[in-house]
Amino acid sequence: MKKIFLAGLFMTIILGATAQNTTLYDFKATTLDGLTFDLSSLRGKKVLVVNTASKCGLTPQYETLQKLYDTYKDRNFVIIGFPANNFLKQEPGTNVEIKEFCTKNYGVTFPMMSKISVKGDDIDPLYKWLTSKSLNGIFDAEIQWNFQKFMIDEQGKIVGFVPPRDKPDSEKIINWIEEKKTN
Repeated sequence: MKKIFLAGLFMTIILGATAQNTTLYDFKATTLDGLTFDLSSLRGKKVLVVNTASKCGLTPQYETLQKLYDTYKDRNFVIIGFPANNFLKQEPGTNVEIKEFCTKNYGVTFPMMSKISVKGDDIDPLYKWLTSKSLNGIFDAEIQWNFQKFMIDEQGKIVGFVPPRDKPDSEKIINWIEEKKTN
């Protein structure tokens, strides 16, 4: 019995250590313009990863995301948007249409990636890592809706997430960017 317990404990430690060895930097994405974006280029920056949609009640968050980006982009902070059509088909556009919408309506200048799936059988590998404790070593985080925000530290590790309805300039996100401790 003791051997089984020790073997189980050993496997848990090994799997946990392996999961924590995977970081944001192990992934690549494709921009709205069709270019490869190596996420390892973000080393040393705090990254806010957000799944977005153009026809959602939360779409006005693009404006706040852009303001947040403008405020902190020179302080080793970046936002990466990932359009997704997983929730009530609220991102039906092509990559060209999404880029035009974001630029024209919200002046988005932070990096926007091509449309992906953030849940289900066709989930993008990055979002599988973001949402699966077995892969990220930290927590399970089901994508609740458009505009869920994941906070990634300067080493490419997940440190938390913020639900879709919480605004991008929420106290939790600002404190994280500014490294303020909360009680």
